[in-house]
Formats: sequence, structure tokens, C-alpha cells
Amino acid sequence: MAIATLTPALAAALDALPASRLPALLCTMPKAELHLHIEGSLEPELIFRLAERNGVTLPYASVEALRAAYAFTDLQSFLDIYYAGASVLLQEADFFDMAWAYLEKAAAENIVHAELFFDPQTHTDRGVPIDVVIRGLARAVERARTELGVSAALILCFLRHLSEAAAFGTLEAALPWREHFIGVGLDSSELGHPPSKFERVFARCRELGLHVVAHAGEEGPPAYIHEALDLLHSERIDHGVRCLEDPALVQRLAASRMPLTVCPLSNIKLCVFDSLAGHNLPALLDAGLCAMVNSDDPAYFGGYLNQNLVETFAALPQLGARQAWQLASNSFEASFADAAEKARWQARLDTFFLTAAA
Repeated sequence: MAIATLTPALAAALDALPASRLPALLCTMPKAELHLHIEGSLEPELIFRLAERNGVTLPYASVEALRAAYAFTDLQSFLDIYYAGASVLLQEADFFDMAWAYLEKAAAENIVHAELFFDPQTHTDRGVPIDVVIRGLARAVERARTELGVSAALILCFLRHLSEAAAFGTLEAALPWREHFIGVGLDSSELGHPPSKFERVFARCRELGLHVVAHAGEEGPPAYIHEALDLLHSERIDHGVRCLEDPALVQRLAASRMPLTVCPLSNIKLCVFDSLAGHNLPALLDAGLCAMVNSDDPAYFGGYLNQNLVETFAALPQLGARQAWQLASNSFEASFADAAEKARWQARLDTFFLTAAA
């Protein structure tokens, strides 16, 4: 990966920016989002609208009652309600509407590139054909590029609480629509489902030329990160915050510029950290790791990308304009976009901060 250069002029510009300007700069700087579960962007209002359209009865009396249920004690308690919310997604138009709502939000938040996770097994296990899922999402992605100026791509995720055989079946079912997704990921319940469980299916995905990423080191131990690297050959580690428990792993991640797609508000909502003030994002950056901020499941975790950035920087005063630039730069570096696009986005980012300090 090409690493952006912090020139003396840019460094001086970043150092000249006062902390009071950070919230606005975080919201308006160009950036990429690489850890976003599209089903996790399904807001209660849209859930109820789709439920009415599709004749689905929800176990909640109102939008307010559903939102009040978003009190999670761990990853599994979140997943239980996450899958219930996804039950309203039945038609191609539903998947389009869900993705389009997020992509409009992305455009408003100055996200120039987004790589969206989707969980086909959540839908195919309910009898929704996989082509309905992929075609609806792909139509939104294509339209976003032309109408919103947002570059976007899809990453198909396997649910790790299901079997590797089920993942193979999902992969084969998706291959007729291979042109619409750029890679595969691994998500859902981490504890008890190590990356090694999916070694063979990830090997098949690499043979097909797909990018591969994996959730590891969120609730699971650093050993899961090692497995994701050694057995799955993951090109990014989604979350990865527990890597600091293993100094040798930190050195390895730093030396290889292995991206960590960190999700601060998610980490608080799911009790990975007690508070944002105790989050280890500054330590990850200080260790030279290619970390960036993302929103994970923003409808459930209390904020989209800009809110994650603003709240995290407010809680961690050691983060300043240099770190803002670094996080955005890392997001471009870690994306699966081509080198020319990355260079254009990086130039926009550098110009943005130089202009802001002028």
C-alpha cells in the first residue's frame, strides 16, 4: 500500500488548526468508510415503513418502542435484535431503499468511498433469493456513483455462527452475480467461532480473485487476529482493538500496514470498552497502526461516521488535526479502490486541510 506523506507544509497547517475547529473539520473532510453493515443502517422508521409495505408484524408497538430496545449488553444481544429488524427485508426494492438511505447519508457526511458489508444468509435463510438481495444493493451502489458522486462497493459476509458448509453454499449461490461484489468478509458472533473455522472457503474466495477481510479481535482474543492473517490471509482486520494485548502482533500489524477498521461507538455500545475516554484508538495510532474510524451498525449504535469521529475526538483530547488527517488518509490507503482514485482522494484531503489552515 502507498503511504501518504505528511509534508512539512501540511504538518504545519495541521498543527496550526485549533481544537475548537475540529468538530466541523471532522465532518467536512473527505474520507472513506470501510466497516459498515448495510443491514445495520436500517433505521426504525424505515423498518416500520417496510414492515407496512410487506405486511410484516413487528414485536414492537412503535418506532419509539423499537429504538428503546437498543440497549445491548454484548455482541449477541445486539445480533438478536439486528436479525429481527432484518425480517422486513423481502423484496429487491427493500434492499435498494436500505442501501440508498445509507448512501445519501454518506454523501451528506463527505464520505467519498464506502465499502458495504451485506449478510446474504440473514435473508436466504428466511427464503429471500440471493439475487433479490444483491440486485437491490447493487442498483443503489450504481446509482450513488452517478447521482451522489459517492464511490461504493459491496462485500459479501459469511455468518460465522453458521457452518463453513453453509458459507460455501452461499458463495456458490452468489457467483452468478460475482460482478456486483468485490470481496468477502466474516462477521456475526465472534466468540467460539474462530477464523480457522472458515479456512477452506476463504481459500476458494481468494482463488476467485475476491478480496478477503475478517472481523477479529473485537470480543475474540488476539489469537483470532493471528488466525485471520495466517489462515484466511485477510487483507484487513475489522475491529482488531484487542491487538494491543499482544506486543508481537502489534509489531507485525504495524510493519505490514495491516488496516484495522475501528468502530468506537460500536465498541462502547457492545461493552468492549467502558467509555470513549477509555478507548485505545490513540494507542493504536501511536503504535503506527493503519487504523481508521467507521460506524459499524450506525442505526443501532447511536451514530454514523461523523458522529463517531466527533464524539471520539471530544472524549480523547490527545487526538487533534494530525490524527484526523491520519485517520482519513488511512481510510483511503486501506480501501480496495484503484491507485488513481486513492491518489485523487488523498490530494483532496491534503488540500482540504491546507485550505482550512490558510
